Amino acid sequence: MLSAEHRAIIKATVPLLESGGEALTRHFYATMLNQHPEVRPMFNQAHQASGAQQRALANGVLMYARHIDELEKLGGLVGQIINKHVALNIQPEHYPIVGSCLLRSIREVLGADIATDAVIEAWAAAYGQLADLLIGLEEGIYREREHAPGGWRGTRRFVVARKVAESDEITSFYLVPEDGGSLLDFHPGQYIGLRVFIDGEELRRNYSLSAAPNGREYRISVKREKEGKVSGFLHDRIHERDTLDLYPPAGDFKLEHGDKPLVLISGGVGITPTLAMLHAALATTKRPIHFIHAARHGGAHAFRETIDELAARYPQLKRFYCYENRRDGDSEPHGVGFVNETLLDQWLPADRDVDAYFLGPMSFMKAVKKYLKVLGVPEAQSRYEFFGPAAALD
Repeated sequence: MLSAEHRAIIKATVPLLESGGEALTRHFYATMLNQHPEVRPMFNQAHQASGAQQRALANGVLMYARHIDELEKLGGLVGQIINKHVALNIQPEHYPIVGSCLLRSIREVLGADIATDAVIEAWAAAYGQLADLLIGLEEGIYREREHAPGGWRGTRRFVVARKVAESDEITSFYLVPEDGGSLLDFHPGQYIGLRVFIDGEELRRNYSLSAAPNGREYRISVKREKEGKVSGFLHDRIHERDTLDLYPPAGDFKLEHGDKPLVLISGGVGITPTLAMLHAALATTKRPIHFIHAARHGGAHAFRETIDELAARYPQLKRFYCYENRRDGDSEPHGVGFVNETLLDQWLPADRDVDAYFLGPMSFMKAVKKYLKVLGVPEAQSRYEFFGPAAALD
């Protein structure tokens, strides 16, 4: 039980988290991953190396401490966390591991003079409250997915029915259930969890579903990352008729119903969820759609022919492409360089009362969020998702 004294202690630690939260979380991850190899499959080591995972956790811990009296003010952060956990099949038995390593890190990083027995007791109670909240919410999603038509819990084996190169670096995998059973529906914008074993090592990743639901198959479109262990494995060693283990679809970045003009903005492989949204929107509504995509060059631009064909068929769809560099032989883009405020001003609908969704590299997302606000798109109607750990865009 979290007492008033516990809450006061937690709030008093906020300045320490603001100044040293990332050092604390670095220590935490190093401790946990070294001493508990059973949780390593859930963590992308590239995110560890870049510091993205540590920054995301530090931000989450800080937000929790700030709003310990009013958890409802955490807003969408809780939804992001539980959906990431569900897609990776995080279980209740993982929480005590995290809790013990977090408390140890608080003690060792802050030192015994600051991290007194009272502080450790308060954080143990606070973590217990948070764990109970997350476990309950996650179990609700697991149960819902398990009992929905075509649903399942844990892993389900899928066959790679087709493998299609979409650009120089993005390949699509069309996946059908090996058991021949029905397929769980999903919302455009969501992702699936994938479990693979590479040379005996278990790894788990999330990949956006890049096609609208059709009841027959899932499609993921995977970019080969330079240091990507799983993406390289999928590109090089997974072929048609091979099998993959999937967790059910999850994610709170999803296309919402509405009649306002729809703006979909993507950078690089961020096109994958917006493409699923586009297909679904064209099939169910006549609302105007502005599809804006940025790529490094024509060779890195996936699905251009698909979008062009859709624009020819659906007059409500307008599309705009921006290449950082246009190479000889590339089809003509609508803009060259980086997406900026001037280009977005030209490509957005004149009336900025729109529903906007965007996703891409972090620097791209920060810029787009700023430009949309400056250009008059209501912030409540500007939605985004993170491929990796959640972070602050401001």
